Amino acid sequence: MNRKKVFKTIGIALLTIIISITAITTYAYYTYQNKFSVENKPYKNYIGYIDQNNSLLNNKFKLCGDGFIQKTYNGAGLEAYYISKKHFRDQVVEKFNKKNKYNDSGYLNFRFLVNCEGNAGWFEIIEMNLDLVESPLNKNLVNELLAFTSNSKHWNILKYKKDNTPYNYYNYISYRIENGKITEIIP
Repeated sequence: MNRKKVFKTIGIALLTIIISITAITTYAYYTYQNKFSVENKPYKNYIGYIDQNNSLLNNKFKLCGDGFIQKTYNGAGLEAYYISKKHFRDQVVEKFNKKNKYNDSGYLNFRFLVNCEGNAGWFEIIEMNLDLVESPLNKNLVNELLAFTSNSKHWNILKYKKDNTPYNYYNYISYRIENGKITEIIP
């Protein structure tokens, strides 16, 4: 009789442990699976994603390799400029500030991708006044700066250090414009 009680107690304990482990595993599995699912989430892409369908200059632009994009959160910065940022700034000043055919003031921000061939594309543009309120700038000025910024001669081909393979990367550039002259380029 005593033996039956011991086996019954051990059996109940083992059954309880097995049911508990199964419940915990099932809960963890479904929590993990749904945590990374984007099906029912309002934001289906990562921060900084540029939607190819809504971007400018996307028709001739192709991502290289597997399509993975580096420098997601803050862009490539100074390493992206061909030669140097000073060289880029000098070219902008020479092309735009000497003509002075515009009188707009504000910020013109470009976010874009540079592929492994050094071609720029998928541009997003934000136009703001000097108080950082979105407001349109002269369309011709915007188009000229877009054409200048999208020129592949301004951007480096960045490569992985370990195997020297080029990669796609995000970049951004902001022009501060005062009375039609570019006074600052950020970053």
